[in-house]
Parts: sequence; structure tokens; C-alpha cells
Amino acid sequence: MASGRVCGGFIGLLALFAYIDAASQTVNQELSDIFNELWKLDVNRFKAGTDYRISLQGKAGYIPSGSTTATDHASSPLFSYVNENKLKSITTYARFMKLLDNYERATGVAEKVTSEEVTENNAFLDAILDTAVMKRAHQYLVKKGKAQSNLRPFKSQLYYMWFRLYHRERNGGEDSSGFEHVFVGETKFGNEIMGLHNWVQFYLQEKQHLLDYKGYKARHNDMPDEDDHVLNVQFSWHGLVKPVGSTFIGVSPEFEMAIFTILFLTSTEKTTIAVVNMAEYQLEMVVHRHGRSIGTSYPKLLSSNSRHI
Repeated sequence: MASGRVCGGFIGLLALFAYIDAASQTVNQELSDIFNELWKLDVNRFKAGTDYRISLQGKAGYIPSGSTTATDHASSPLFSYVNENKLKSITTYARFMKLLDNYERATGVAEKVTSEEVTENNAFLDAILDTAVMKRAHQYLVKKGKAQSNLRPFKSQLYYMWFRLYHRERNGGEDSSGFEHVFVGETKFGNEIMGLHNWVQFYLQEKQHLLDYKGYKARHNDMPDEDDHVLNVQFSWHGLVKPVGSTFIGVSPEFEMAIFTILFLTSTEKTTIAVVNMAEYQLEMVVHRHGRSIGTSYPKLLSSNSRHI
């Protein structure tokens, strides 16, 4: 069986795991505590209604995986405003955005990493490692015995986890990385969207008319709030449809890198699912590993302000 199909099978199972009743899962208090610390340290998080505005519009309907069409329940983009001057002026965001055009979208097409792109990857890691969020995450991982106290080996560890290229498809060369999958997005066999769990990329792709928001996803007809920092959404991208995708909204790149790095390094499971209480949200945090690298990672909103979704 082709490795791409095996990997795809694992990724597909995550959708099933994600719908396990949250009530049957125990909240991981230790992860909740450290994630809340990081949330409070995330001074670069954008403020809803001030730094950005979203328009939730209608609730998206059910469509099966692999669909190329979906009824549009949102006539306007998800993002009605983002302060781009702020995006460009904060170092971690500015360096993050430079990485978004460094990848081939389709799996099965070998990535070619230039020396300039390696420099950009390292500059981004240097920037996030200089933030209070990543410094606290590093401190936590050192205490847990999952990282060295010296910054250089920790940076190398992050690079391997997030930027190491690997095969997601057997055909062709090394065609994927954790960073590409999670933050940039990929397409598989020309009929499936994989990854793309980052709000900045979502906004930029909307702005270029490459991504079309179809509506929010929620249970029990419960509409999320426009100041929520976590959303489950449906969208099309380059003519393909993602039935449901989940993303943080407004959080900094360093925050996402920090929490998913912690989840990845503190578990040895192929797929790690942890329920955490963070700020006003109860979330299901998912990480799937590809060897010693990230295969995918994302949050799934379970409830907010005591609303059960």
C-alpha cells in the first residue's frame, strides 16, 4: 500500500476521533495550566473587533470528504477587516508571512528548498524564540525533560519537527512538512484539502480570492460569537472543499508553535488528543506525528462560554 494512502488513512481517522463525545474525555489539567499561561503571555494576539473583524454569516451544511462543491452559506468573506500594518510591523508575523509562498501545494510534488528559504525558516524560529510565549514553553519542556536548556539544540529540535521535509506521498520526492501542512495547507490527489489551520493564511488566501468561506460549523444550531478565538469552518480552496476545518483566530504564530510543540513533545502516541480548558474555551487539541516531525495539528472547539457546540 502506498505510504500516502497509509498517511491519508491516519489523517482521515482524526476526523472520527474528533467527534468523540467530549464528556467522555478527561480534561488534561496540566496542559490546561501551561496553555493558559501561554495564552496570557501572548501579547501579539490580535484583538477581535479592533485588530480584525469577522463575519460568521450562515451555518454550513454537511458535505462528504472529497466533495468539490458545497452550498455557500456565506456571501461575504470570513474576514471583513485585518490590520495589515500591525501584521507587517510585528516581527513574528512578518517573518511568518514570508514562509507562506515557499511550498508546492500538491502532495506528490517534491519540495525544493533554497538557501534563502532556509534562512527565512531560521529567521522565523529566531523571532519566536525571542518571545515570552516560546521562552516559557521552552522552560516547561526543559523541566519535563523533553528539551535541552541550551537554545541551539532546542532550535534544531523545532526545525526538525516543523520544517524537515518528508514523504506524504510515495510518488515523487519529499513533498511535505509539518509547517506546510498546518500553516500553509496542501492538496492531495487533486481532490482533497489537507491542513490549512492558520488564520493569517486563511485571510491572505481570501484576499487573493483563492479561498471561499462557506460558513461556520457548529452543533445544535448554536452560533459562535464573532469575538471567539477558535472556530470550526467550511471553505473551498483552489476549487476543492474542506467539509470542516478548525483554526485559532487572532493568536500569534509563536502561540500556535508553542502549544503544539508541547503537545507533540510530551507524548509518544502516533495521534495525541487532549481536552483542555483554555481561557473561555474547552478545546480538543490534536497532534498526529510523522516520525519525529509534525504530521498535523489543530484545535477543535468543543464549547465556549458554557455553550456546547
